[in-house]
Amino acid sequence: MEHYEVIESSLLYIENNLQQPLSLESVSNTFNMSKYYFHRLFSALMGCSLNQYILSRRLNTSVKLIQNENLSLTDIAYQLNFGTPSSFTRAFKNQYGIAPSVLRKKEKTLTLVDIPPVIKRPIKNINGDIVTDFTLTDFETIRLSGIAFEVDLATSNYKEKIRSHSKMLVDSIDETISSSCYVIYSNCQPNSTKFKVLCGIPQNIKIDKPNYFTVDVQPFFCAKFNYFGDLLDIGDVFITDFARFLKISKQETEDSDIELIQVFENIHNLDSAYHIFVPIKKLPIDSVH
Repeated sequence: MEHYEVIESSLLYIENNLQQPLSLESVSNTFNMSKYYFHRLFSALMGCSLNQYILSRRLNTSVKLIQNENLSLTDIAYQLNFGTPSSFTRAFKNQYGIAPSVLRKKEKTLTLVDIPPVIKRPIKNINGDIVTDFTLTDFETIRLSGIAFEVDLATSNYKEKIRSHSKMLVDSIDETISSSCYVIYSNCQPNSTKFKVLCGIPQNIKIDKPNYFTVDVQPFFCAKFNYFGDLLDIGDVFITDFARFLKISKQETEDSDIELIQVFENIHNLDSAYHIFVPIKKLPIDSVH
C-alpha cells in the first residue's frame, strides 16, 4: 500500500471506531506500523497529530448526535470517549466557540465536515523527519503567452475566477497544440490579499482578446514539489508542507514578486499531476541530507 493509501485507510478506520478508546498505538498496530513512523507519516500528510485529528472527528460526530436529540449531552460525552462531560464541553467550546447546550437549544447551527481528503504527493525522510519530497533547482528563463488577471483571496469566488480564466485560455488553444501550462501567482503589494495570476504556455500564440500577454519569466533558484490534484483545493496543505520544508531543510524564502509557479504537463489536462516551484535563497545545501 502507498503511504497515502495507509493514511486514507486509517481515516476510515478512525471514523468507524470513534466510540472506541483510540490511541496512536492502537491505530498504528492496525496497519502494522511502528507508532513512531506512523505518527510522523500522519502528521506530515494531514498537518496535525493523530490525537488532534481524532478529537476533531469526535467533535464533528457529536454535532450530529446533539442535533438528533436522541442522547443527553452526558451520554454523548461518554459515548465518544471524552472522559467527562466537562471535558466534552471544554473541547466543544474550543472547536466551535459555543457550548453543546447552545446547539441543543438550536440557538446556533453547525455544519458537519466530511472526512478530509489525503493529498497525494511523494515524501522523503530527512534525519527521521518526513517531509514532502522536494528538489533544489534553478528555474530557467522562459517566454510565456497567455492570459493575465487579478484575484482577491478575501472574496468567496476567487477559485471560480481562476478556474474560469484558465478554461478561457484552454478553449483558445487548438487541441493539436501539445504544450505544458504555467500558472504564475505573484503578489500585487505587501500584506495584500490580491494576487496577479498569469496562465500561459511556452509558445507564441496571438489571440485578439483583452488581458492576453507575452512575458519573459526571469530565472530564479527554487524548491520544486510534485503534487496530484487541484492546487486550489490543497492550498492549506501546501502551506503546511512548505513550512515543514523550510524547517527541516533549513532553507529560507526569497524576496520575490513571484509567490509560486504551478506547471502542468498538458495544457488540455489541468487535473493532471503538476510541479510547484517556489523561490528560495540560494544557500549552502550541506545541511540537507
